[in-house]
Amino acid sequence: MEARLAEAESRNRLNNRVAVAVALISAFMAVTKIKDDNIVQAMLQAKSDAVDTWNEYQAKKLKLHLAELGLNQARALRPAVPPNEVKALAEQERSYAATIARYQTEGEAIKKKARGFEKQYDDLNFRDDQFDLSDALLSLSLAILAVTALTSNLWLFRFSLLFAGFGGVMGVAGLAGLSLHPDWLTKLLS
Repeated sequence: MEARLAEAESRNRLNNRVAVAVALISAFMAVTKIKDDNIVQAMLQAKSDAVDTWNEYQAKKLKLHLAELGLNQARALRPAVPPNEVKALAEQERSYAATIARYQTEGEAIKKKARGFEKQYDDLNFRDDQFDLSDALLSLSLAILAVTALTSNLWLFRFSLLFAGFGGVMGVAGLAGLSLHPDWLTKLLS
């Protein structure tokens, strides 16, 4: 009778530990999920801004090429222009040259801006990977804890804590902006 009572008490202690672990892991996952969702929204905005900026860059490049074409045509027409129209043609050439210089300057600034949005996206994706790994590892831990509750195996409880520990470390790295990032694992999973 005492042996059964001791076994029941042992099971009860293990189930209490499992319940506490599930509650802590779930709460931590809720916090990291909120942060991860915010990062994903920022990633979408950065990607959208990058695409819009590259489109703006392409539009400037097209306008630049049109201005270059206009300047080349004006120069080609110079020998055929009557003397009284030379001044107007020269003014048009200066206008094209100024437009070309402006588009070249603006184009470089827009290219730099687009690359900045791409870098922002990559930086955010780095942190998103951390949260994804955290979520996966903590989910595995919860699954193992469910089996632990059914089987009352202490070694399963300890095994689940390994996944929870690594998942917690990845979640904290994402929250704190740390550079912890197992590249081999993220490449394997993506």
